[in-house]
Amino acid sequence: MIDPPGDRRPPLTPQLALRVAVAGSVALALFAVIFFRLWFLQVLSGTQYVNAAKVNRVRDIAINAPRGDILDRNGAVLVDSTKELAVQIVPAELPVPVNTDDVLKVPRRDAIVYNRLAGVVGMPTRRTRCPVPMPPPSCTTTQCPKSTVTRLSAIGCQVAQQVARLPYADVTVKSPVSRAVQFYLAERQLAFPGVAVQQIYVTGYPQHTLAAQALGTVGPISPGELHARAYRGATRNSIVGQTGLEAEYDAFLRGTPGIQKVQVNADGQPTGSLSTTAPVSGHDLQLSLDAALQRVGQRSLAESISQNDGAGGAFVAMNPTDGEVYGMGSEPSFDPSIFTKPLSDAAYAKLNSAAAGQPVVNRAIQGAGPTGSTFKPITATAALQSGDWTTTDTYDDTGQFCVGTGAAGQCRHNAGHAVDGVLALPDAIRVSSDDFFYNLGAKLNVDPTAHPTGGPLQQWARAFGIGRATGIDLPGGLTGTLPTPRWRQSRNRLEQECDDATGPFKGKPKHPPGGCGIADGTNRPWSIGDNISLAVGQGDVQVSPLQLAVAYAALANGGTIVRPHLGLSVQDQDGTVLQRIDPPPSRHISIDPLYLDTIREGLREATSQAGGTSYDVMGKFHQQVYGKTGTAQYFSAQDAETDYAWYACFVPATATSKPIVVVVWVEKGGFGDVGAAPVARQILSQWFYGKPGPYVAGSSTSL
Repeated sequence: MIDPPGDRRPPLTPQLALRVAVAGSVALALFAVIFFRLWFLQVLSGTQYVNAAKVNRVRDIAINAPRGDILDRNGAVLVDSTKELAVQIVPAELPVPVNTDDVLKVPRRDAIVYNRLAGVVGMPTRRTRCPVPMPPPSCTTTQCPKSTVTRLSAIGCQVAQQVARLPYADVTVKSPVSRAVQFYLAERQLAFPGVAVQQIYVTGYPQHTLAAQALGTVGPISPGELHARAYRGATRNSIVGQTGLEAEYDAFLRGTPGIQKVQVNADGQPTGSLSTTAPVSGHDLQLSLDAALQRVGQRSLAESISQNDGAGGAFVAMNPTDGEVYGMGSEPSFDPSIFTKPLSDAAYAKLNSAAAGQPVVNRAIQGAGPTGSTFKPITATAALQSGDWTTTDTYDDTGQFCVGTGAAGQCRHNAGHAVDGVLALPDAIRVSSDDFFYNLGAKLNVDPTAHPTGGPLQQWARAFGIGRATGIDLPGGLTGTLPTPRWRQSRNRLEQECDDATGPFKGKPKHPPGGCGIADGTNRPWSIGDNISLAVGQGDVQVSPLQLAVAYAALANGGTIVRPHLGLSVQDQDGTVLQRIDPPPSRHISIDPLYLDTIREGLREATSQAGGTSYDVMGKFHQQVYGKTGTAQYFSAQDAETDYAWYACFVPATATSKPIVVVVWVEKGGFGDVGAAPVARQILSQWFYGKPGPYVAGSSTSL
């Protein structure tokens, strides 16, 4: 049979078969090569490629900017910033990274690095007791200890403590170090994984304890602060203002950090710098503080505390016209530079302990209490403005003032049972007659049910700023207390809840009636006695030295409630003023000029006429000083009755081109003329004559 022509296939010749075999063999060989290469890359060389990827990793290193300087009103440097080389541990790049869940364990390879590094920077390797804070989630209940104690080397302890507090930040082990140390570590990077030498800026306080509480402190940014609006732009290694002016003006002082892009190897060690963005320095802050006046104020305050066995004290010197603060001191003081290095828990506790006098507390704004007779000009204003007293009225001071009858009656006396006779208002201020002002306090009392916020005395005290924030450019200031019927009622309620362990005290121990001491051990309503006590600056009123300075500034300037401020201007590095700090007054209170003149007459006589309560201190001072002594009686469980010394005075703009108001407070300092007035005199002498002059102690025992 013959096949059709279209179905015929050509015969497979030997030559064609050979060609097909050769082509198939080549294809099979090529496939085998490709398969083997893929297997080699995936299996045998996978680790090498991963490490190669690590070599190409880029790390951003933040470069902190130097903080701006803080200057006094004359350009004297109060705070500066200097460069240092520092050896740091980067916890995330240690052989076994340290984290907050395992801060107490020091891995063997890390311990080797620590000991090796200790030999380079001259630190001990011996393990000693190391208290380490307990971070969450290790300990979250109120029953957990605040720290646990283990045994670590000096470097290991530093790392464990900081990782517990600041888990994201690098740990500065030693600063400053020399260039030789920097070069040594750079040449041996493989032997020191997780170790870096960085340029840092250290805040310095060349004036040491001068205005320490007002200037404030700096420290590493905390986890909570890192995302806070006030610290926007800060990095995990930023040093930021923590207290005082450093915190208030941190956004200006901190500057903008730079960024260095660094290539790192598989061990996280830098192998080369790719690019650097330079940091931008912070701005300078010029203050209204006068360093020379500040120094005299602190020195004379410390002298008074020493001479009178005081427990501490504060002073404020301020321009009564615009609120510029010339001086603000608190004793005992401290050197803020101690916060620029790691600070032990024990050292920090001592700075806050009552036994050491709480040096970190700014008593000028955070200390408050009854002001004694320095409150009397406020009472006088309330009495005159309300019509309950006139400039021509007189009072016969027989040596005692009594209210009520029978069992409800009570009598009060002048200091030393003095009898001052018939007094007009200026005379009463000059001799500081308590009986006179007890009488005004009684007249100014109102029905507590109809007037829960008090009467004219509370109204005018509040207008002067008592019980209100001053608005100063410092954090942490107290508003104090202005006692009213409503306030008394709230204290009674809180006392009851504390005694019964209810409300906010639920779950706490109960107390017998009045046992908590919140409402002076009683559950009584507001009484006329409360108003009488307030009239002479006693009882429950709580006023800070700065609040009293603001009130006296209003007496000096005609009723303007200034907004006190320490900041004067923000400047560039070359001194160019970028922003002036000149806040407007808080408000103006309308006081009849005749009434103001009457009160000022009494204040002037108190300093310049025989019989005036500060005449022996201020009588020969060659300026028109208007002043008032105050002796406040404080009661506590430790001291049945203790006298705290106050003095408030001013030289107004009508008498000088350099107006000033000064308030001094000495805790347990005795009578105002003895403990406080001498300090004010030296401050005034420095302000007007450029030298403090002799320390003139008074002897008046007026309250």
